[in-house]
Amino acid sequence: MWQRIKTAIILVIIVGVAMFASHSPILFVPLLALGVIIASHEWTKLMPKWRVPLWYVMLVLAITMLTLYFPMTWVVWWGLAIVIWLMALAWVRKFPDKTNWYGRRLSLMGVVILTASITAMFYLWQTSPWWLLYVFVLVWCADTGAYFAGRAFGKHKMAPNVSPNKTMEGLAGGLLTGLAVVLGISVYKLNLTGSTLVLFMALSAVTILASVLGDLFESMLKRRAGIKDSGTILPGHGGVLDRIDSLLSATPIFALGFWLLRHLGLMG
Repeated sequence: MWQRIKTAIILVIIVGVAMFASHSPILFVPLLALGVIIASHEWTKLMPKWRVPLWYVMLVLAITMLTLYFPMTWVVWWGLAIVIWLMALAWVRKFPDKTNWYGRRLSLMGVVILTASITAMFYLWQTSPWWLLYVFVLVWCADTGAYFAGRAFGKHKMAPNVSPNKTMEGLAGGLLTGLAVVLGISVYKLNLTGSTLVLFMALSAVTILASVLGDLFESMLKRRAGIKDSGTILPGHGGVLDRIDSLLSATPIFALGFWLLRHLGLMG
């Protein structure tokens, strides 16, 4: 437990400094690039065995970093990612009876998922580091609420073949915890009212649900690949994918919804 706490503290410091120390992307972009390198390497462990993981890592890094310089394409990547996550929802529900999705197509999915999440993080950070922090806090609070609610009241399994410890009661607890945080920030910090408040609450609720799907999807991939953790680079936590699986699905969905609200003139 102490090892997990130490690793978490170090991660918070590194990410916090990269996000808030400078308005220039000189710190944040290298952190994103490092995350892509490690996450794409770990992604190759979740796919059927093949012989070119290094080339795959370099390809994903090149596509992701190049895409950062073409903001007009970001919405397309986010949309493609949402399509993948909708398919993933069906796959999680049918696992392990149907696993025909498991194959080389996961390589393309990895490119889309990582590129969409990294560009979403960069978009939110560019708008304000506080917006990216908002998504982090939203997902973490929901996850914490789900953990305690599941332990206290959990009876009905949500996806027993994928993640036996997750329950519907935990999902409800996480959603309520997250929405309590959203309501407090929306009313007392953002001063949202009326339809804008309703839409922002709805977007945040969908983001929370998406974060749960990201967690379940990675768990399903690990079960299909026969591994416990995506990596060992984070002592006490496993791999980078094990830590950001929820954010991979949550950030592009929130970014797309937030982008729409801004273009409608409902958010600053």
